[in-house]
Amino acid sequence: MIEPEEIVSKIKASLTDAEVHVQDLTGTKDHYQVTVISEAFDGKPLIKRHRMVYDALKEEMKGPIHALTLDVFTPEQWEEKS
Repeated sequence: MIEPEEIVSKIKASLTDAEVHVQDLTGTKDHYQVTVISEAFDGKPLIKRHRMVYDALKEEMKGPIHALTLDVFTPEQWEEKS
């Protein structure tokens, strides 16, 4: 099991400007919905953005995290969406 705050911390350590929102989808602390907003995503394709987040959570993806759903945005995209 991994706490949502740990996921936020790991992502922010890798993407220092990131705004991160984490939701436990099942209550079991191993299936998460994560939204990441970062300038680091600017100009990068979706697959590269996902890899950036997965790289930040690579150890957790080997065990405590069973499923991860990602939404990744630049701040401009997030503002348009909101």
